[in-house]
Amino acid sequence: MPQGKPAVVPDDGLTTRQRRGRPLLLVHTGPGKGKSTAAFGLALRAWNQGWPVGVFQFVKSAKWRVGEERALKVLGESGEGGTVAWHKMGEGWSWIKKSGTEADHAADAREGWAQIRRDLAAETYRLYVLDEFTYPLKWGWIDVGEVVDTLAGRPGNQHVVITGREAPPALLEVADLITEMTKVRHPMDTGQKGQKGIEW
Repeated sequence: MPQGKPAVVPDDGLTTRQRRGRPLLLVHTGPGKGKSTAAFGLALRAWNQGWPVGVFQFVKSAKWRVGEERALKVLGESGEGGTVAWHKMGEGWSWIKKSGTEADHAADAREGWAQIRRDLAAETYRLYVLDEFTYPLKWGWIDVGEVVDTLAGRPGNQHVVITGREAPPALLEVADLITEMTKVRHPMDTGQKGQKGIEW
């Protein structure tokens, strides 16, 4: 793809401008670090363009202090770019099980997905960040087929980025952009835990 030119131009009857403006479904997956970080970088670009941004976090606890959350909220309230809404789904479910039953977590995830469906139908945001969304799909809390159908049929010009390990094949099949983060080395491999400014 030298100089930003595609290797193949599809015979789809669209002009270059029409094709360029199509809404995208992006997936950041894989075992490496940086999936959410890349999605939040995309949110910064969207904010700069004046787009309304909706962030939906599915695994990180509502009690966690995520650095990108504060930064994007401050920017969203500045009046200089787009607005930013930040939604946390439930009490979190990460490498360790948090308080509440699996049924509670599944119900929280389903309600989060229901809200996203309502927002997509209303065209509330121009960019949706569905952070750690692959996990409730993997665990069977949310139906993958319904997600694929909803995202494929979303109205208007709404971009969606989904993060998390082990993205379901059906989701990858319909994604426009897939980035797989691979781990070559990580400080945790040598016993070093996460630290401020790097992990949050």
